[in-house]
Amino acid sequence: MEIELKLLLAPQDAPRLRAHPLLAQSAQGEPQVLQMHDIYVDTPDLQLCRHQAGLRVRQVDGRWVQTLKAGGHVSGGLHSRHEWESEVAGPQPDLAALDLLIGRKQPIRALLRQDAIRDALQPVFTTRIERTVWQLRTAQGEQIECVLDQGVIESGVAAGDGALRSVAVSEIELELKQGQAASLFGVALALLHDVPLQLGHMSKAERGYRLAAPQPLRAVKAQALALHAAMSVEQVFLAIASNCLEQVSSNQDGVAAGEDVESVHQMRVGLRRLRSALGMFKSLLALPQVLTRELDWLGEVLGEARDWDVLAGVTLAQLDGEAAADAAVLVAAAQAQARLKHVQAAQAVTSARYTACMLGLQRWLQARAWRDSCSVRQVVRLDAHSCPFVRATVRKDQRRLLKRGKDLPQLAPPARHRVRIAAKKARYATEFFASLYDAGQVRRYVKRLSALQDELGWRNDSAVADALLRALAEMQPDLLSQAAYVRGFLAAQLQGGAGKALARPWRRYAHAPLPSKDKA
Repeated sequence: MEIELKLLLAPQDAPRLRAHPLLAQSAQGEPQVLQMHDIYVDTPDLQLCRHQAGLRVRQVDGRWVQTLKAGGHVSGGLHSRHEWESEVAGPQPDLAALDLLIGRKQPIRALLRQDAIRDALQPVFTTRIERTVWQLRTAQGEQIECVLDQGVIESGVAAGDGALRSVAVSEIELELKQGQAASLFGVALALLHDVPLQLGHMSKAERGYRLAAPQPLRAVKAQALALHAAMSVEQVFLAIASNCLEQVSSNQDGVAAGEDVESVHQMRVGLRRLRSALGMFKSLLALPQVLTRELDWLGEVLGEARDWDVLAGVTLAQLDGEAAADAAVLVAAAQAQARLKHVQAAQAVTSARYTACMLGLQRWLQARAWRDSCSVRQVVRLDAHSCPFVRATVRKDQRRLLKRGKDLPQLAPPARHRVRIAAKKARYATEFFASLYDAGQVRRYVKRLSALQDELGWRNDSAVADALLRALAEMQPDLLSQAAYVRGFLAAQLQGGAGKALARPWRRYAHAPLPSKDKA
């Protein structure tokens, strides 16, 4: 399994990297400089890419080497993938040699054995890279390969369509050769201190495929967690936190593009899930205050963009009747504010501050740094079987929601907001632990919880809209009358039939059986 961290840098900053004190202090000998020419092959309909695999043949210093990468995942910039490599005679892959290397249980092996795949392989794109390699040894004894790649990815000519398309490459790869993965993030943070860097989430293969077959960036939802009963409490936390960070980082490029509403939403959801998970385990471990503050900063930036998106695209857009005309005037102003907030969010996720936050979080997770301040009792609980902790957490979240939601239809807006937060935490916990329970029980429980959240959610959106419309009127006094009318209309909506509308989803949730049939 290859474990590496990818970082992007501007070409003009490469000399600053080469002169970095860390490389001078930790490098074992002089750096090696290689000229590399890679040919990536796939079928015309990109079957390897569709199965999350990449096959290349590389020429370096007169030798040809084929490499197949498949499976694995990316979380917070940390790439973990299966890799198989062998020398070949020329620029064509040797599938028989690969077949001997790939484990029998790997899905990619069966795919490459299909005649239709083997016969259709052809060049899709190429890379031409100057690679500088430093072999580093840290003070703790970890061995890390630091690679600076600069060059170009080209597509079109190799694929035979005659239209050359290219994209520049300027990136660092830190590959763990020996030691703990946390050391990669320590080296990255040291480099970041002097060189502006961004986390890289796409491999050269992924960038090449996007060049060969252009496609829009898509927002990424949370992937289902696969926990098992034998895991310790600490292992469950690590799985959940990594899952949340993967959702955050997978939407970074969409947010950085500056316009995608859903990418902002999903990145914010990933961040809120992470913060909920940290709260769930707070009796056993604590995130350092400096990282807590950075998560608060990121949440605020994304939250502002999301709030204006909801105002313009949902709350105002769904008004009808007499309020529709005034809402239409306000939508344009709200959209302008949303665009401004998206630009600010894009600047945030491409900043060194964001990079440092993500690297710091990953180093904390990989090193299990919370153990440095844990009591003996906390360590024992972290190492304990997870099932009792899971059951207690789900029950605790349910009790908190039932307590806060007592007499829900009669509660004032601030108290309803606290119910909404409790419902959100209860849902996150249930979904985190879903794989440990009977699927049908989880599905029925979450369905009722979701219905309650939806009813509370639009009411919260209306409350947020009131504050944003007030701010909009202050920024643009000519919109004062329209904003006042719509604010009054929304307030009337909140009051009209509030108790009756909330009573039914609350009653259905309050009588919903908690998932109890676990797979332990």
